[in-house]
Amino acid sequence: GVALSVYRPHILYQTSAISKLLRPATLLTLQRHTVYMRIQNSYLPVSGVGETREQRLWEAGLYEWAEFSPKRAPVGPKTTEAIESFISEASVALDDADTKFFQSRLPSSELWRIYENVRSEALFFDIETTGLDARRNTITTVSFYQGNDTTTLVRDDTLTEESLRTMFANAPLIISFNGAQFDVPFIETNYSLDIDTPHLDLRYPCKQVNLTGGLKSIEQAVGISRDLEAVDGRDAVRLWYQYERENDDFALEKLIQYNQADTVNLRALTDIVVNKLHNRSLGAVADLPCGVPDPR
Repeated sequence: GVALSVYRPHILYQTSAISKLLRPATLLTLQRHTVYMRIQNSYLPVSGVGETREQRLWEAGLYEWAEFSPKRAPVGPKTTEAIESFISEASVALDDADTKFFQSRLPSSELWRIYENVRSEALFFDIETTGLDARRNTITTVSFYQGNDTTTLVRDDTLTEESLRTMFANAPLIISFNGAQFDVPFIETNYSLDIDTPHLDLRYPCKQVNLTGGLKSIEQAVGISRDLEAVDGRDAVRLWYQYERENDDFALEKLIQYNQADTVNLRALTDIVVNKLHNRSLGAVADLPCGVPDPR
C-alpha cells in the first residue's frame, strides 16, 4: 500500500491567533476543462431524469450541460424542457458557488458529484470526545483540513461556538466519516449550532463501492497508512484525561496528531472513492478519466 504521511501543521492548537488562521470564504474558480466527474456532467438533478435516462444522454455524446442539444437528446419534449430549465438555473448556481442548490436536487447518495468542483475548498473534519453520549460526554478536540491547512480546536482553549461557526461557514462542502450520525449531532448538542452546510458523509459512498467497516479498516483496505503508532478511540479518551489531569502537553500533542490524521486521510479516501464512483458512472459510458487525482 501507499504510505501517506500525516500533514505536520505549524500550529498544534490555537489561542488568540485563531482570527488569523480562519480563512474567509473563497468564491470558487470554475473553469471549463475536460475532466470528470464534475457536477456539469450530471443530469440526475433534473426532475424526471433517473440513472438510466442520464446514461442514455451520455451515450448520445451529451457529456456535459454545454453540449446538450434537443436534437441529439434521446428524450421527449417535456424532459428536454426540464433539462434546459435546469441547466439555466444550475449555471447561475454554479457561478455563485451555491452548493446548497445542488444538494437540494441531487439524491443524497450522489452528493459526491459536486466534490471535484469544490475539492480545494472542501472542509474535512473529525471530532474527538470523552464518550459516545452527546448529553453526558464532551468534545475534546475538533480538527479541520481544508486546502493544505490543518486546524485543530481544543476544549477550554480555542474550541468555542464562534470558532466552530466560522469554520463551517467558510466551506462549500463538509466531509466526514459517519459525521451525519455522530460528529454533527454531537457538535449541535454541545454548542448552539445548526450546521446546514452540504455534508458528504463518506461512510455511505464507501458502501456504494463495497468498502465497509470503520475508517481505519477502510484505509487499510485501499492502501492508506499512517505514520503514527497505533492509536484508537479509547487511546484518544485516555490521552485527553492524561493531559487534563497532569497538564501533559505531549499527551495533547499526540491526541491532536491522531485527530488530524483522520481529517487528512479523509481527503485521500474521498479521492479514491470518487474515482471508483466515476468509473461506475460516466467513466463506464464515456471512458473519460476522473478529474480527481487518485493518491495511490
